[in-house]
Amino acid sequence: MKLKTINQAVRDLRRNPTRTLLTTLGIIIGISTVILVLSAGEGFRSFINQQVEAYGSNTIIVQTYVPPTTRAREAGSNNPLSSVSFSAITTLRTRDVEDIKRLPNIADAYGAAMTQKSFAYRQLNKTAFIMGADAARFRIDKAGLAAGRFFTEQEDLAAAQVVVLGSNLASDLFEEEEAVGKTLRVGTYNFEVIGVYEPRGGFALNGEDDQALVPLRTAQKKLMGIDYLFYVIGQVDDVNQSDATAEDIKAVLRQNHGITDPTKDDFLVQTQEQSLSTFNTVLAGTTFLLIAVAAISLIVGGVGIMNIMYVAVTERISEIGLKKALGATNADILNEFLVEAVIVTLLGGAIGILWGSIMAFGISLIASGIGLTWAFIVPPSAILLGLGVSSVIGLAFGVFPARRASKLDPIEALRSE
Repeated sequence: MKLKTINQAVRDLRRNPTRTLLTTLGIIIGISTVILVLSAGEGFRSFINQQVEAYGSNTIIVQTYVPPTTRAREAGSNNPLSSVSFSAITTLRTRDVEDIKRLPNIADAYGAAMTQKSFAYRQLNKTAFIMGADAARFRIDKAGLAAGRFFTEQEDLAAAQVVVLGSNLASDLFEEEEAVGKTLRVGTYNFEVIGVYEPRGGFALNGEDDQALVPLRTAQKKLMGIDYLFYVIGQVDDVNQSDATAEDIKAVLRQNHGITDPTKDDFLVQTQEQSLSTFNTVLAGTTFLLIAVAAISLIVGGVGIMNIMYVAVTERISEIGLKKALGATNADILNEFLVEAVIVTLLGGAIGILWGSIMAFGISLIASGIGLTWAFIVPPSAILLGLGVSSVIGLAFGVFPARRASKLDPIEALRSE
């Protein structure tokens, strides 16, 4: 393509810059949405991978689970709350943890339960989640302490009233004071603060920086009044054998819980790889849906460009006739209008990429502000996709007006003057 054709197309577009910019709005909105979705998706994926790495990629999670048969039975019961809150599964016990620990590929395991309690220190009050876990958690978890120590197995067995605070929770309660060694009230009990976690990030409000950790038996007996577990975390020696180990765990739990039909399992066993696979599937589906919505904007933008190009052809009929009279071929006219369409869409694509990147950066700042370790990532593939889609739209929606312009009869075109 001749450079003269490109220069001519640019000059024609500069005649009416306002119309040119308005023509690109649909493309700008569509491309910026695509960039935002892909960038936010990569940022979220990076965040999840960091969380998995922080907690260990060699772990298996066992959670209580309401079997579908129980859900159906309770949904049809006369209990007005049954459709919202199914009865608690109380079969996961400390015995299960001990049996899981004895499996060949299990290096260690711990059981845990969670509740929400009020924390009070002097005039300061705060409600936060509190986790009860046995001391094996500290051998599996990679979190470090900013101050103090973890509780011991002896303190767990004795249901000692000691607590390790998340970094944010410690700051909220003690502000500038040293937290370790202080006594605070948790529910109706006094607890000694023996440690404070280093900041580790995580999901806002539910992140571990905003939680507290106490011995499992302390949580069960004094704070919750239960004797069962909510979940178990197991650490494997060989990650490559995680799937087989997960099946071994299922076999142990079915035997302990008297389950012969796998469809009636009252637990859910997942490796970290399975959890990531589920997350990636959901993320891919969500990304596809949002990009499909953005595609509608791109199509609308393409139709707008086609209409404006038709208007431009009508306005420049005599000019087209003069160019043909001076020797311009049909191909020259076709190329000129196609180049105009592509330049308009590329301009919209470039602005869309810039605006989408700015919005993605804003999201990363907001996420960082609420304690999430969220990376700002704009994949190069997203930029190439944005520019490529813009070019294709310019060609696809510019070809019909361009063909109309190229087929004009020069004599009839000059008469239109």
